[in-house]
Amino acid sequence: MPGGISKIVILSMSTNPTSLLSSHFLNDLKNQTADSHKNLESLPVSASILSPDMKIEDYCHYLNLMHDVHKSTEEVIFPLLTGIVADLEHRKKTPLIEEDLSFLNYNKRVSENVFQITAISVPFALGILYVIEGSTLGGRFILKNVSANPKLSGNEGVSYFNGYGDKTGSYWKNFLNMLSEYENTNNCAEEIIEGAVYAFDSIYNHFGSRQKE
Repeated sequence: MPGGISKIVILSMSTNPTSLLSSHFLNDLKNQTADSHKNLESLPVSASILSPDMKIEDYCHYLNLMHDVHKSTEEVIFPLLTGIVADLEHRKKTPLIEEDLSFLNYNKRVSENVFQITAISVPFALGILYVIEGSTLGGRFILKNVSANPKLSGNEGVSYFNGYGDKTGSYWKNFLNMLSEYENTNNCAEEIIEGAVYAFDSIYNHFGSRQKE
């Protein structure tokens, strides 16, 4: 999930005022979402996929819940960010999750809308996407654990956690650069942070309300 600022950015702060502003904003964003992030990671469904004894049914349950999250993001949030996030179409994850669930012969139930709020502003939507993109970055670490399961030891069944493959890091950095530039231009740090907290809390509530089928 969302990480810190690279050494390159830190070294450039002394000569680049924009980098200084961006780093302050990104640090605030990370710090002010930390509690919500920890709460989400503390849920049993989140911990289950990091267990050395992870069961396939737990894995499928997690993917099922994340399908709701990404489907809601792509249907509710993406349309608001068209023309703002240049590579938005390449960031869709529902096809990857559906591919994994199909490989595991799991029948996906009807999806639920995770983000119930109305009248979402662009900065608020960017805060939600920050959380979603951060989960893709974190997924690369989870991949190491889930791939240890014999049923997932090949390349199939792990498309979602594979993220953008070797380009996952660069996709994350590109998103943070875009987010920082947008905030610097529009002076909307508070709205972005509110959106990110809302995303974490909404996913937490969704995970907590759904029992394993």
